[in-house]
Amino acid sequence: MSKVLLEIQGLRKQYGIVEVLKGVDCTMREGEVISIIGSSGSGKTTMLRCINMLEEFQGGRIRLENEDIGYEQAGGVRKRKSEKDIARQRALTGMAFQQFNLFPHMTAAQNIMLGLVKVKKMPRDQARSVAEKWLDRVGLASRADHYPGQLSGGQQQRVAIARAIAMAPRLMLFDEVTSALDPELVGEVLQVINGLAADGMSMLLVTHEMRFAYEVSSRVIFMNQGVICEEGAPKEMFVNPKTERLAEFLKTSSFN
Repeated sequence: MSKVLLEIQGLRKQYGIVEVLKGVDCTMREGEVISIIGSSGSGKTTMLRCINMLEEFQGGRIRLENEDIGYEQAGGVRKRKSEKDIARQRALTGMAFQQFNLFPHMTAAQNIMLGLVKVKKMPRDQARSVAEKWLDRVGLASRADHYPGQLSGGQQQRVAIARAIAMAPRLMLFDEVTSALDPELVGEVLQVINGLAADGMSMLLVTHEMRFAYEVSSRVIFMNQGVICEEGAPKEMFVNPKTERLAEFLKTSSFN
């Protein structure tokens, strides 16, 4: 059995008096592909954003490769780590968002090279080689010198995924990466993710694409009102849900 990559224990997150995550527990092993499903507002995206410290969290622990993320305990007091340490930890995860967040004045290759040169201190010719490799991997080798405005939404999202993966993260986080795309462009992005899953990349996916979650996931997590309501293998989750809430959710989803 592969080793534990990510451990989440009692994760709590509040916005003012509103508790968005109410004690989430989750363990993920290397090479797993876990899809997180649930209604809007159930805490799915917030959980991802806590993992790479785009959001602070008020309680619980997140450990990636046995290292506490974001906070440390000193003399019984919980203390936020230094920004330098958090930046180093953030580089352990790659994240692709709903919006592509590409720099419009940079070509596809330049967007990918930026982090490699600035963060990893890679020589520009080596960074260009890595960028070309990943653009080829996502089917965009011929678009390396195109600007985002010259690319379709699906192509821009594939560049954004290539940019995140080029940094060689230990864990990839995907937050509704197809939700801003026209329906006919969704398939090309899901095909890229499917290929990464086949390569054994560790991935956490927040998605509304139920059929895709069923086909690509090693495990599915169903979140409801800030907690994990049910989790298990895709077949048992989608075909034989144990909770009434998941059964209701699936009835209104695109799976049926």
